[in-house]
Amino acid sequence: MPTLLIALAVVSTGLYAGFMLIFLTGVMPGLGRLPDDGFVPAMRRVNETVPRGVFLLVFAAIVAFPVAALLVPTEGRTTTDRWLIVAALVCSVLNHLVTVAGNIPLNNALAASESATPPVPEGEVRAAFEARWNRLHLVRTLLVTAAFALLVAAAVD
Repeated sequence: MPTLLIALAVVSTGLYAGFMLIFLTGVMPGLGRLPDDGFVPAMRRVNETVPRGVFLLVFAAIVAFPVAALLVPTEGRTTTDRWLIVAALVCSVLNHLVTVAGNIPLNNALAASESATPPVPEGEVRAAFEARWNRLHLVRTLLVTAAFALLVAAAVD
Protein backbone atom coordinates (compact mmCIF):
# COMPACT_ATOMS: atom_id res chain seq x y z
CA MET A 1 0.00 0.00 0.00
CA PRO A 2 2.70 2.60 0.81
CA THR A 3 4.37 2.01 -2.57
CA LEU A 4 1.05 2.36 -4.37
CA LEU A 5 0.24 5.60 -2.54
CA ILE A 6 3.59 7.22 -3.33
CA ALA A 7 3.24 6.06 -6.95
CA LEU A 8 -0.23 7.63 -7.14
CA ALA A 9 1.15 10.81 -5.57
CA VAL A 10 3.93 10.94 -8.17
CA VAL A 11 1.58 10.24 -11.09
CA SER A 12 -1.12 12.72 -10.07
CA THR A 13 1.38 15.46 -9.27
CA GLY A 14 3.23 14.79 -12.53
CA LEU A 15 0.00 15.04 -14.50
CA TYR A 16 -0.92 18.29 -12.81
CA ALA A 17 2.58 19.74 -13.21
CA GLY A 18 2.52 18.81 -16.90
CA PHE A 19 -0.86 20.47 -17.37
CA MET A 20 0.37 23.63 -15.64
CA LEU A 21 3.59 23.67 -17.68
CA ILE A 22 1.76 23.26 -20.99
CA PHE A 23 -0.60 26.05 -20.01
CA LEU A 24 2.38 28.24 -19.07
CA THR A 25 4.48 27.53 -22.15
CA GLY A 26 1.87 26.87 -24.85
CA VAL A 27 -1.70 27.88 -24.10
CA MET A 28 -1.14 31.30 -22.54
CA PRO A 29 1.51 32.41 -25.06
CA GLY A 30 -0.85 31.30 -27.85
CA LEU A 31 -3.80 33.16 -26.34
CA GLY A 32 -1.50 36.10 -25.67
CA ARG A 33 -1.07 36.57 -29.43
CA LEU A 34 -4.78 37.17 -29.87
CA PRO A 35 -6.22 40.69 -29.98
CA ASP A 36 -8.26 41.78 -26.95
CA ASP A 37 -11.56 40.82 -28.58
CA GLY A 38 -10.21 37.28 -29.10
CA PHE A 39 -8.23 36.83 -25.87
CA VAL A 40 -10.92 37.88 -23.41
CA PRO A 41 -13.73 35.60 -24.69
CA ALA A 42 -11.31 32.70 -25.24
CA MET A 43 -9.98 32.93 -21.69
CA ARG A 44 -13.52 33.11 -20.32
CA ARG A 45 -14.40 29.88 -22.15
CA VAL A 46 -11.20 28.17 -20.93
CA ASN A 47 -12.03 29.18 -17.36
CA GLU A 48 -15.50 27.69 -17.74
CA THR A 49 -14.17 24.42 -19.15
CA VAL A 50 -11.07 23.58 -17.10
CA PRO A 51 -12.39 23.26 -13.51
CA ARG A 52 -14.41 20.10 -14.05
CA GLY A 53 -14.22 16.33 -13.67
CA VAL A 54 -10.74 15.01 -14.28
CA PHE A 55 -9.08 18.35 -13.51
CA LEU A 56 -10.77 18.57 -10.10
CA LEU A 57 -9.91 14.95 -9.35
CA VAL A 58 -6.21 15.53 -10.09
CA PHE A 59 -6.34 18.90 -8.26
CA ALA A 60 -7.49 17.07 -5.11
CA ALA A 61 -5.20 14.08 -5.65
CA ILE A 62 -1.98 16.12 -5.49
CA VAL A 63 -2.78 16.78 -1.82
CA ALA A 64 -4.71 13.63 -0.92
CA PHE A 65 -2.15 11.04 -2.07
CA PRO A 66 0.86 12.58 -0.32
CA VAL A 67 -1.21 12.88 2.88
CA ALA A 68 -2.26 9.23 2.55
CA ALA A 69 1.35 8.20 1.87
CA LEU A 70 2.42 9.92 5.08
CA LEU A 71 -0.38 8.38 7.16
CA VAL A 72 0.20 4.78 6.11
CA PRO A 73 2.98 3.37 8.26
CA THR A 74 5.88 1.73 6.52
CA GLU A 75 9.07 0.33 7.91
CA GLY A 76 11.04 0.95 4.74
CA ARG A 77 10.51 4.70 4.61
CA THR A 78 13.44 6.77 5.78
CA THR A 79 13.23 10.06 7.61
CA THR A 80 14.52 11.71 4.45
CA ASP A 81 11.68 10.15 2.44
CA ARG A 82 9.12 11.48 4.92
CA TRP A 83 10.59 14.99 4.76
CA LEU A 84 10.60 14.88 0.97
CA ILE A 85 6.91 13.95 0.99
CA VAL A 86 6.14 16.66 3.54
CA ALA A 87 7.99 19.25 1.44
CA ALA A 88 6.08 18.12 -1.66
CA LEU A 89 2.82 18.39 0.24
CA VAL A 90 3.69 21.92 1.37
CA CYS A 91 4.40 22.89 -2.26
CA SER A 92 1.08 21.40 -3.39
CA VAL A 93 -0.88 23.16 -0.65
CA LEU A 94 0.83 26.46 -1.52
CA ASN A 95 -0.08 25.82 -5.16
CA HIS A 96 -3.71 25.46 -4.13
CA LEU A 97 -3.57 28.61 -2.02
CA VAL A 98 -2.22 30.62 -4.97
CA THR A 99 -4.97 29.16 -7.15
CA VAL A 100 -7.78 29.85 -4.67
CA ALA A 101 -6.59 33.26 -3.46
CA GLY A 102 -5.14 34.55 -6.75
CA ASN A 103 -6.14 32.89 -10.01
CA ILE A 104 -9.75 32.04 -9.18
CA PRO A 105 -10.68 35.59 -8.12
CA LEU A 106 -9.14 36.87 -11.37
CA ASN A 107 -11.11 34.24 -13.31
CA ASN A 108 -14.29 35.30 -11.52
CA ALA A 109 -13.67 38.97 -12.29
CA LEU A 110 -13.05 38.09 -15.93
CA ALA A 111 -16.35 36.16 -16.05
CA ALA A 112 -18.24 38.99 -14.32
CA SER A 113 -16.94 41.53 -16.81
CA GLU A 114 -18.89 39.77 -19.56
CA SER A 115 -22.21 40.99 -18.18
CA ALA A 116 -21.02 44.28 -16.67
CA THR A 117 -23.24 47.31 -17.11
CA PRO A 118 -21.99 49.50 -18.59
CA PRO A 119 -19.77 47.16 -20.62
CA VAL A 120 -16.07 47.29 -19.81
CA PRO A 121 -13.83 47.54 -22.89
CA GLU A 122 -12.03 44.26 -23.49
CA GLY A 123 -8.67 46.04 -23.47
CA GLU A 124 -9.31 47.15 -19.88
CA VAL A 125 -10.54 43.70 -18.89
CA ARG A 126 -7.42 42.11 -20.33
CA ALA A 127 -5.11 44.66 -18.71
CA ALA A 128 -6.62 43.89 -15.29
CA PHE A 129 -6.32 40.13 -15.84
CA GLU A 130 -3.54 38.81 -18.07
CA ALA A 131 -0.25 39.90 -16.50
CA ARG A 132 -1.38 39.19 -12.91
CA TRP A 133 -2.88 35.81 -13.85
CA ASN A 134 0.28 34.79 -15.72
CA ARG A 135 2.54 35.77 -12.78
CA LEU A 136 0.41 33.75 -10.37
CA HIS A 137 0.33 30.85 -12.80
CA LEU A 138 4.13 30.88 -13.02
CA VAL A 139 4.33 30.66 -9.22
CA ARG A 140 1.92 27.75 -9.02
CA THR A 141 3.65 25.96 -11.90
CA LEU A 142 6.99 26.24 -10.09
CA LEU A 143 5.42 25.01 -6.86
CA VAL A 144 3.80 21.94 -8.36
CA THR A 145 6.91 21.13 -10.41
CA ALA A 146 8.93 21.25 -7.19
CA ALA A 147 6.34 18.99 -5.54
CA PHE A 148 6.68 16.52 -8.39
CA ALA A 149 10.49 16.49 -8.17
CA LEU A 150 10.35 16.01 -4.38
CA LEU A 151 7.91 13.09 -4.69
CA VAL A 152 10.07 11.45 -7.36
CA ALA A 153 13.07 11.81 -5.05
CA ALA A 154 11.09 10.19 -2.22
CA ALA A 155 9.92 7.38 -4.48
CA VAL A 156 13.37 6.44 -5.77
CA ASP A 157 15.23 6.79 -2.47
